Amino acid sequence: MHKVRTGADDVHATAYAGRWVDRPVPKFAIPAQGMDAEAAYCLVHDELNLDGNPALNLASFVTPWMEPAAQKLAAETLGKNMIDQDEYPQTEAIHERVVTMVGRLFHAPHEAEPVGTATIGSSEAIMLAMLAHRQSWRDRRAAAGLPADRPNLVIGADVHTCWEKFTRYFDVEPRVVPMTEGAYTLSAADVAANVDENTIAVGALLCTTFTGQIDELAEIDALLQGLRADRGWHVPLHVDAASGGFLAPFTRPDLAWDFRLPSVRSINVSNHKFGLVYPGMGTIIFRDRSDLPSELVFHINYLGGDMPNYSLNFSRPSNSVILQYFNFLRLGRAGYARIAQAMVDNAQALTEGLLATGAFEALHDRETFPVVVVRATDPEAHDVYALSDRLRERGWIVPAYSLPPNAEHVAVLRMVVKESFSRDMVDLLLDDVRRALAGTAVARASAPPKHARVQPVC
Repeated sequence: MHKVRTGADDVHATAYAGRWVDRPVPKFAIPAQGMDAEAAYCLVHDELNLDGNPALNLASFVTPWMEPAAQKLAAETLGKNMIDQDEYPQTEAIHERVVTMVGRLFHAPHEAEPVGTATIGSSEAIMLAMLAHRQSWRDRRAAAGLPADRPNLVIGADVHTCWEKFTRYFDVEPRVVPMTEGAYTLSAADVAANVDENTIAVGALLCTTFTGQIDELAEIDALLQGLRADRGWHVPLHVDAASGGFLAPFTRPDLAWDFRLPSVRSINVSNHKFGLVYPGMGTIIFRDRSDLPSELVFHINYLGGDMPNYSLNFSRPSNSVILQYFNFLRLGRAGYARIAQAMVDNAQALTEGLLATGAFEALHDRETFPVVVVRATDPEAHDVYALSDRLRERGWIVPAYSLPPNAEHVAVLRMVVKESFSRDMVDLLLDDVRRALAGTAVARASAPPKHARVQPVC
């Protein structure tokens, strides 16, 4: 949220020696007069130079690069509103194909009737999935003559913030399992200690945001199947595959994490991450149409024709869906497998280089995901926050952060190795890490002893 400035406004002063912009231009009010398109472009373009370089941004999972042919398609489809299915029927046909392709990638069962939709991202996809599971839980409780006023959701502290947003926005009790040092994922034992007849779902992760690991998906599935058989509790398992959904099928195809697990009733994925398309797009897939209560699907006719709609957003660009279809055709399974393995290999090279310094230990899954998460072996000698700042001086965006409770004393660095991050870039980053380590060590050695520091007078 940003404050609306209602008083005096800063201005863009004269630029390019008055060639284009020869008068002050307000920054926080619409100018009284317009300007040449090239002048407006220069003002915006030049200011954006202060942003970080996407090629050096290892904080984000989001795709920063696509081929020129994809960029051409993106420009051609910018004006098509995804929601206008009657006006753009072929775009909707491609949307259906993309959802089906994703569902098949996740082993949607043949004997069921899987359904799904593209979303703005995984945050919307997760909200939609949990709304469906909450409504299904309410319907089951009402059919049994039981109260439905105290729904809860079991998740680990390793989840994305959108899960907490859901519980707060939609009045569901969050049962958040804290981390502990050495145990950074959600286990079946954690779920068993928190689940009950009021649990609308268990949310588990394939590639956690914090440590790049996998929750105990198979074990949680077995637990939930047992609870259904023994107690009659129907607790669905939702897999948040935002980051891992386009990786595990290619790096570990035999890993059962998706609809091969009977308790998994819904899966989300961020196509704009390792689906390799620009932001923003996600997908939500339900195991069967029965997992999506019909009362949550709206039928709209005022744009022409009957358009079933299940979304939080309405109007949205169509080009992300078009770009995903382009990539599926362009790369095929073999291409995605090749790219995924190359990213994992580069992440492994980065991991080995970091461990070779002796300053770090790795926390991440080194086999499945190109996400490198390390902590300092000696936090007193190497402050990861200072290292992050040092690397930022060279343009690298490498976040340092503390883990959630009860592991908040563990501070880590995370580096997401994307398709555009080559082995040469790995070597350049390692060179700068070694220099940063030396620089922070020198700075620490030259600092006065703590007892000799002069404290400011308040």
